[in-house]
Amino acid sequence: MQPLQPRQGPGRYPVDRDGTGNLPPSPAIFPDQMAPIVRLADGERELAMMRWGFPSPVSKGLQHPVTNVRNVRSPYWRSWLKPEQCCLVPVSSFNEYADTKPCKTPVWFALDEDRPLFAFAGIWRPWTGVRGPKRDELVEEEHRLYALLTTEANGIVEPVHPKAMPVLMTTPEEWRTWLEAPVEEVLFLQRPLLDKKMMEVERGKRTDTAQSRA
Repeated sequence: MQPLQPRQGPGRYPVDRDGTGNLPPSPAIFPDQMAPIVRLADGERELAMMRWGFPSPVSKGLQHPVTNVRNVRSPYWRSWLKPEQCCLVPVSSFNEYADTKPCKTPVWFALDEDRPLFAFAGIWRPWTGVRGPKRDELVEEEHRLYALLTTEANGIVEPVHPKAMPVLMTTPEEWRTWLEAPVEEVLFLQRPLLDKKMMEVERGKRTDTAQSRA
């Protein structure tokens, strides 16, 4: 996954309380940066800020954050796949990179040209350590981290990024199921969105420029 384009708030997304303040639209969000997510807290939907990317498994010896969940049978993810750790990541467009030469080309996708709001399926967890874009200036502290559920690419994304695409949820029923139902009942949602329900909306820009003008 690549940059996200959140545009949300209590007036635009079904949340009960906003713990983020008056957030402006973001031109792009990259791994290890903060972004708004929706989770259940004390029975209410809360909009909260979290950092994108789980810590790497110790056995892998990697330094970069793990941003995507594909193998939900992995022990690394299974302990977090439960309603209290599920979250929604509100977005209106997302980016994948086409493997072009000499440089990769960013390609933006949305539900349609108007960029209506939808959500990625995500999971979150607390974690204590050093995280952030300027790690040498930070101290160890407790973070709230999230990662995105992915699935096989559909016919719109596959020509650009054949390996995978994020799980897109577009209806209140899907949002409610992901946040509230047991894991055995929600993993049917790990599927690509139908081709007819999304489209490519921009190519060649690091940010979704239509969103930046909104």
